[in-house]
Amino acid sequence: MLRCSRKRVPLAVAAFLAFTSQSLAQGLDLPMRDAEPPRTTDSVPHVQLGIEPVPELVQNMLDHVETFPGVRLGATRVSLPGAIGFQLDTNMPLANPQAIVGGGEFAHVHPDGSLHASLEPAVAREAVRLGWAIPHPWADQRPGWEGFVMIYTPQTRQELEVVLRLVENSYAYVTGQSAF
Repeated sequence: MLRCSRKRVPLAVAAFLAFTSQSLAQGLDLPMRDAEPPRTTDSVPHVQLGIEPVPELVQNMLDHVETFPGVRLGATRVSLPGAIGFQLDTNMPLANPQAIVGGGEFAHVHPDGSLHASLEPAVAREAVRLGWAIPHPWADQRPGWEGFVMIYTPQTRQELEVVLRLVENSYAYVTGQSAF
């Protein structure tokens, strides 16, 4: 079972993440994903097929997201049972409120380790082009959801690093502020 706990980030890691977050504001420089994109459903529920999460990597992701200012982890309000929502405090100012899926969630992680997240639309297109994500089936049906994607389950530490950059972009896009 995955746990959600508050952990302090070492100063060196915080400095690295601050640098990474600053580069997000200038645009992500994503690598091409090496692995084949997993098959997914093309309807709701929108899930991956045949992929198992790596629990340690999912836990690392949750621990990282839990350090974002004004974010709580909890049962999703908009996704599958067992999914964990990345929920913003109700008093958090939003730069792009139209990108919130519902219930104050800017993203959520599914039991299979994949995520739905609202990315800046140009970043979402680049993540799809480079094999990191696929548009949500409803992404073109609601104003503000142009960047709503499923980010594939990270299977390695290197993939997790890219996924974390995408989640940081989602937070920055929705709130207008850096995660660090």
